[in-house]
Amino acid sequence: MRFDVLTLFPDLFGPFRATGVLGRAVETGLVEIVTHDLRDWADNRWRQVDDEPYGGGAGMVIQAPPVLAAIRDIVAGRPGRTVMLSPRGRLFDQQVADELAGESRVLLVCGRYEGIDERVAEILQPDEISVGDFVLGGGEVAAMVVIEAVTRLLPGVVGDPESVAADSFFDGLLDHPAYTRPPEVEGHEVPDVLRSGNHEAVRRWRLERAVTATVTRRPDLINRHWDRYPHEVRELVRRLGGGPDGDLGTGDSREAT
Repeated sequence: MRFDVLTLFPDLFGPFRATGVLGRAVETGLVEIVTHDLRDWADNRWRQVDDEPYGGGAGMVIQAPPVLAAIRDIVAGRPGRTVMLSPRGRLFDQQVADELAGESRVLLVCGRYEGIDERVAEILQPDEISVGDFVLGGGEVAAMVVIEAVTRLLPGVVGDPESVAADSFFDGLLDHPAYTRPPEVEGHEVPDVLRSGNHEAVRRWRLERAVTATVTRRPDLINRHWDRYPHEVRELVRRLGGGPDGDLGTGDSREAT
């Protein structure tokens, strides 16, 4: 899979694409990340691509002509999805990550300052995506979030596919608690079931803790994914006082056993 990133700060992606699981995916050719400096499409010798906003106000706005020219050059003859990182876009979540993982190529357009001239969205109608309701200095960190989440879903990127399937949000639940050595830390011991060797008991314990965490901490996920849950998960949710139509997270919040 190929990611193209249109940005004013391409150097930010150097260490990112050379580190960890993503770095190995790039090194082995499973993933390609190509950055493009928006200033290369400036039409002036100062390489300026921003200007003052019409109507006045603080800050600068990225001009439409260089962005339009850059996107058209980058995607020319190479099909794929163009994504503009924008606070007004649809919320990025695991389902959107899975959707993008089905593409062979994604172009991520990173804004800066007060944003990108509205006419880029009007003319090209890109897929606008937001990584959350908070303010960032630009779209670069958001682009990294998208790349990281999507890359993990690609075949062969993560060594153990089961670790992807067990990730938080993958199946509409938060992840279960994780423990490692030593078995006791400041009086807190690893639950006995995890050292029992009983694989079914471990599976059930982990599922119960995942459901408990989701009902008590992120009840919104229950409503969103209810139709996807198997019967076993729905029964655990109901035991904890949750459900798609109930007052989620306010019932019996004791841990399932």
